[in-house]
Amino acid sequence: MELEEEVLEPVSPTGHYFTSSVLSVSNLAILETEIPFDESQTMSLVQNVFLPISPRFSSIMVENNGKKRWKKVEVKVEDHVNIPIFPPSLSPEAYDKYLDDYISKLAVERLSPEKPLWEFHIIKYPTSNAAGNVIIKLHHALGDGFSLMSALLSCLQRADDPRLPLTFPSRQRSQPKSESFVTKVCSSVFNTLSDFWWGISNSTMDEDDLTPIRSGKGIEFQPIAVSTMTFSLDQIKLIKSKLGVTINDVLMGMIFLGTRLYMQEIDKSSSKARGTAMVLLNTRMMGDYTSIQEMIKPNSKMPWGNHFTFLHVPIPNLFLPEDDHHHEYSNISLEFVSKAQKIISTKRNSLAIYLTSRFLEILNRFGGHEAAAKYIRSTLKNSSMVISNMIGPVEQMALGNHPIKGLYFLVLGSPEGLAVTIVSYMGKVRVAFKMEKGLIDPQKFKSCMENAFEMILKASDTKNN
Repeated sequence: MELEEEVLEPVSPTGHYFTSSVLSVSNLAILETEIPFDESQTMSLVQNVFLPISPRFSSIMVENNGKKRWKKVEVKVEDHVNIPIFPPSLSPEAYDKYLDDYISKLAVERLSPEKPLWEFHIIKYPTSNAAGNVIIKLHHALGDGFSLMSALLSCLQRADDPRLPLTFPSRQRSQPKSESFVTKVCSSVFNTLSDFWWGISNSTMDEDDLTPIRSGKGIEFQPIAVSTMTFSLDQIKLIKSKLGVTINDVLMGMIFLGTRLYMQEIDKSSSKARGTAMVLLNTRMMGDYTSIQEMIKPNSKMPWGNHFTFLHVPIPNLFLPEDDHHHEYSNISLEFVSKAQKIISTKRNSLAIYLTSRFLEILNRFGGHEAAAKYIRSTLKNSSMVISNMIGPVEQMALGNHPIKGLYFLVLGSPEGLAVTIVSYMGKVRVAFKMEKGLIDPQKFKSCMENAFEMILKASDTKNN
């Protein structure tokens, strides 16, 4: 009885939403190792390094009268660790396909509510990018990307010297233009009301057009296609400096331009179609990752859990000549960056994100967790894409003496047909695309993104010359 009282802690409202009948969302972190992973270390790492990070990793949800609580249980580590067997002696390119298929299989499978909501998958076969892969699947009810990245970093050390702390790039936001106080207030009120109503409308009535990137079917627990790209952080910083924007502005401009290039290449009429990107925004005070011990303290500035909201960002549909992606110095590419900067800066400074949070609380209070979950699902399903980004360390990391060559993450179990996730690491930016299988052509989409980046890079180079 004493154990029951100690462990029955309430599940947060967001935890309820993400474990409802209509939503079951997970995060997938993929760590690419420089050397083959020694599977004999797995159980010890999980037992002695991973489990102590948070009591959530040793808990399940139990429900009583519609209220879910966390209950601590005995963890059988072997039930959470999977080491798949692929055919031996294949080429790295062949194992690329096996890895992609394995990730697609993980997207289809729900985490069992009968045991703690996480899994480790050890891929011991060499791919084009790495000697091995460690895949960690964590349910979103455990925490948002910021929380789970902090947990992941608690398992890792600096490869060059484990005694030294990992460091992170500085964070920077777009600065809004200076305006008079009256103008600021009027603008804020107008933008807040406009954004809030548009968000409600988009979530309930006015869904995006059906296009080459959106079928409108809802793909949760359906097979997916995955593609990743790597960009030089120095090149992105060069564009940033020349255009006077932020790194996020450059990346958002590239994603929007690449998406429109792809849509136009597949179906010319879709270049003007209505499209919305749901951009995930961390609502904590800006700062670096901190220890789990700091995050769980009362009134922590960087608390553990789910602390994020969505920005409804219209995908710019500026006119793209048919041969534009072959034009080396197209100024229209810079318009996409400028447009992304203006839209996101305006929406960040709108109070609509707080009204949306309050609206969810009202839905939850009067309609229950299922009503709020249905609203979130509708918001995602009615949009064309979801975009989320994380900041990773500057130095190389290691997991149990296995240097990490690269990493990326994916969000699984959500209904949108295209999700873009971004993480920086060791002077590189890794962009991953989760796509509706059979709808989006991964290679063509990737090619359009590469064209978009080259267009922006070359156009920014000529801007000040």
